[in-house]
Amino acid sequence: MSSLPPQALTAHVESLLDAGSPLPIVAAGDPVLRRPADAFDGQLSDELLARLIEAMRVTMHAAPGVGLAAPQIGVPLRLAVLEDAATVPDEVRLARGRVPLAFRVLVNPSYEPVDGRRAAFYEGCLSVPGYQAVVARHERVRLRGLDEHGQALDEELAGWPARIVQHETDHLDGTLYVDRAEPRSLTSTQAAVERWAQPTPEHAARELGFTLPVSD
Repeated sequence: MSSLPPQALTAHVESLLDAGSPLPIVAAGDPVLRRPADAFDGQLSDELLARLIEAMRVTMHAAPGVGLAAPQIGVPLRLAVLEDAATVPDEVRLARGRVPLAFRVLVNPSYEPVDGRRAAFYEGCLSVPGYQAVVARHERVRLRGLDEHGQALDEELAGWPARIVQHETDHLDGTLYVDRAEPRSLTSTQAAVERWAQPTPEHAARELGFTLPVSD
């Protein structure tokens, strides 16, 4: 579905939005999640883009999740929405760097690591429901792109906000978190809640037999 002509893309988005929100979330196995999304270059009118962003926001909240990329609703564009209230215990906040992230829109985002430090934590995905796995990601990244108004973004993020940016930007490149995950850490969401809810995955690593990545 990538490289749709603007008219076909407009019709596709209008059809999705006419069905109402929250929108259905595409599950792993759909090719749209495995193809690099097209850069947004005005293919949608300002009004339709605003409607799409609002529907993505509603869908993200309803899921619930802290991020949603356009391919996850079947739209092959480099767009994503993020928001995290970070309502977690203090020990989790400190261990994971999980601080509140206000609602924001990323258009054509990219990131690069600021240094070689990485952090490994359990992560899930709305397109891979029912499972979680440990993923090592850069602790700090430089985010570049645009917001929904076309204003340039160029900033550094750390901790959980950096993880969210990496996860959602990966979606736009056709990458799922399971591609980067430690295979032996894979767990059902129920088991993650019952057994592996500690602030860090060290206990899970010992019990499930995997090695936590070290910083570069």
